[in-house]
Amino acid sequence: MLNIVLYEPEIPGNTGNIMRTCVATNTKLHLIEPLGFSMEPKYLKRSGVNYIDNCVYEIYQNWDDFINKNNGKFYFYTRYGHKPHSDFDYTDEANDNQDIYLVFGKESTGIPRSILKPNLANCARIPMTDKVRSLNLSNCAALVLYEALRQRNYDDLLRDEPSDDGHKGNHFIEDFE
Repeated sequence: MLNIVLYEPEIPGNTGNIMRTCVATNTKLHLIEPLGFSMEPKYLKRSGVNYIDNCVYEIYQNWDDFINKNNGKFYFYTRYGHKPHSDFDYTDEANDNQDIYLVFGKESTGIPRSILKPNLANCARIPMTDKVRSLNLSNCAALVLYEALRQRNYDDLLRDEPSDDGHKGNHFIEDFE
């Protein structure tokens, strides 16, 4: 199972966007306190729209609490990583069928060095120019998650628009006259 981990997220809009991405991809979200915002729906609603009610997430008191309750393969995304995120193999086979945790740091300072250093072999950098320090957190989470999903052949995600429940269906464009 794929999981997104947000270490002390500070901006509710980013977390709301990530919650929506998690719902779209059947990914569990792990939030490590302190959070820089309230989890009340009114703070997350704008970015998460109506989807956040379907988000599976868990909140932890701190990093140690998270580590004590979860086991699997951990990947860390930081501007200090030495390999591109796409160089890692996110398939179940490569990870001994363990849960996979994609860990992202807080918007202002990232993941602490005390967490990164012992995990340096699993630290990745999203390639970019030297003109920016980092990309938006929700963009990074989506980009990395979809690379992992691509490598896993998108697991059980829909490849076509469903034809039920008010959706326009698989042949919406082809049927246009």
